[in-house]
Amino acid sequence: MQTTQVATRGKEQVVDISDMVEDFLRAAERAEGVCVVFVAHTTCALTTADLDPGSDLDLLQALRSLLPKQSYRHPHDPAHMPDHILSSLIGPSLALPYANRRLLLGTWQRVVLVELDGPRQRTIHLTTLG
Repeated sequence: MQTTQVATRGKEQVVDISDMVEDFLRAAERAEGVCVVFVAHTTCALTTADLDPGSDLDLLQALRSLLPKQSYRHPHDPAHMPDHILSSLIGPSLALPYANRRLLLGTWQRVVLVELDGPRQRTIHLTTLG
């Protein structure tokens, strides 16, 4: 297992971590299997995405539009409860197949961290199964 840090720069941001995951796999014990990536926070998430120019902003805008305008009851900062909800909806982990120490992603698919309450240092754990 490996633990690494990703620094985000904005309140909301989509960060491509595909190369970081590929670097981890180059040193993996197994040449093929499943790579599990987990982010240890409740206001960011992991997914895959197409990162054509502007699509990161489209993703963030679409996510925000999913949530209703309401009074949240989060005790320390109600305004930041939507960040927790979106993080839960997207999810904190991915299971990604790999072969020959390379991710088996689609042509335009990238592994991304979705920052919802930055800027922050984010802790990511990576491991392999197989």
